[in-house]
Amino acid sequence: MNNSPDRFDLSATFELAPMSLWLEDFSGVAEIFRKWRAEGVTDIETFLRADPARVAACAHSIRVLRVNARTVEMFEAESEAHLIANLDQVFRDDMLDSHVLELAELWSGKSKFCSSAINYTLSGRRLDIQLNAVVLPGHEDDLAQVLLTLEDVTAREDARRAAETSRAYAEGVFENSPVSLWVEDFSRIREKLEDMRMRGISDLRTFIDVHSEFVLQCMSAIRVLDVNNATLSLFKARDKQHLLSNLSSVFRDGMEYHFREQLIDLFNGNTFHSREVVNYALDGTERHLIMQFSVLPGYEDDWSRVLVALTDISARKKAEAYLEYLGKHDVLTGLHNRSFFADELHRIERLRVYPTSVIVLDLNGLKEANDKRGHDAGDQLLRRAGEVLKEATAGSGKAARIGGDEFAILMPNAKEEDARALVESIEKLITLNNRFYSEQELSSSIGWATRLDEEPMETLVQRADMKMYETKRVFYAGKERNRRLDAATATGPENG
Repeated sequence: MNNSPDRFDLSATFELAPMSLWLEDFSGVAEIFRKWRAEGVTDIETFLRADPARVAACAHSIRVLRVNARTVEMFEAESEAHLIANLDQVFRDDMLDSHVLELAELWSGKSKFCSSAINYTLSGRRLDIQLNAVVLPGHEDDLAQVLLTLEDVTAREDARRAAETSRAYAEGVFENSPVSLWVEDFSRIREKLEDMRMRGISDLRTFIDVHSEFVLQCMSAIRVLDVNNATLSLFKARDKQHLLSNLSSVFRDGMEYHFREQLIDLFNGNTFHSREVVNYALDGTERHLIMQFSVLPGYEDDWSRVLVALTDISARKKAEAYLEYLGKHDVLTGLHNRSFFADELHRIERLRVYPTSVIVLDLNGLKEANDKRGHDAGDQLLRRAGEVLKEATAGSGKAARIGGDEFAILMPNAKEEDARALVESIEKLITLNNRFYSEQELSSSIGWATRLDEEPMETLVQRADMKMYETKRVFYAGKERNRRLDAATATGPENG
């Protein structure tokens, strides 16, 4: 008996190998190949894919000569014979697709090939397999002995599929998020900020106050890597290229100030922050946004991946602006309201603005119009008064409706002659307005006064009121005289 260490039992090695080993006879495949070559087949892969039965014929011609213990264990068989008797349960479904590639390798004369395949255990469990095969020496023509190793890579492939699923989910969330999302590279900005720190700068705000160009340099250092669908919709872009090639139209005007504050946040170590900003869509419309900035996990050291989320609050801003407008304006006339007028009186009082003039105007005949023609007619008179006063005060005063039929105009820094000139302008505009509304005359009584020295604004308004009421008294007295004269004229002939 020879126990020399350079001698070993090949049979035992095959049986005890820690990986799945198969010894197979592909001579039936070689015979089929010879037949097809004689028939003129040249493109074997196209030929096989044209008819799956051809692949199946090759597979069924292969004979398994031997498998090792690891193979029996891996495929959950009771024995080698049990496994070989049930190979149709092992090699099925999409196995034939990978078999096409193996056959193509053999057809081309290669003695080695590898592939990835799907097999099944006899209990039905799916296995991801990495297959390596070699035609044993001396059998290159008849393919009677082919050695195959099968590595179970199911765990690795499960991890890969899980990673792909996770990535696909993340990409789906990103692309279809209702919020505008931007992935950007801030690495060059981090380098610039670190350079500032290395140069001994500790107060970036003061540095930027002196070197404002630093903000523009940093803005130009941002690289936009990706944007989602909501971003394209928000900024009215056809596609990503359309948006990215027109970023200068999106980030303009006041954006420099907001980015300045963002740089200061980053310099101070705040890598997550939020603020309101204004951007512009590519059609030029304004977008009020809440911008949330965050350095993504894993990129804290270089900021090469940051996420910017933009929430559109334009509708809210419009609603707020409208509510603010309503708080200071009269809806019917479009002029300022009594609240605004009172605030302006206090402001002028506090700032001691001299001189200041006030004009008070009261519509004549509003009650009569309401009583005889309805409130729509009265509202029409009020709207016409608003038109006149807006036209008259363009750039020279602040007109307000301070009562049902009463209006006032504040004229800071206006002398008495300025107030008188504005009154004359109002009267001319009323005359012009009446030419377009002949069915109902617009008429008003006007008073004005000019503040001198320390006179309280309330007193000033009272003086203007008194003058207006005197004008109104004269107006109605004259109207009463005319009514009596008309009545006397109408009855005179009968009495005569």
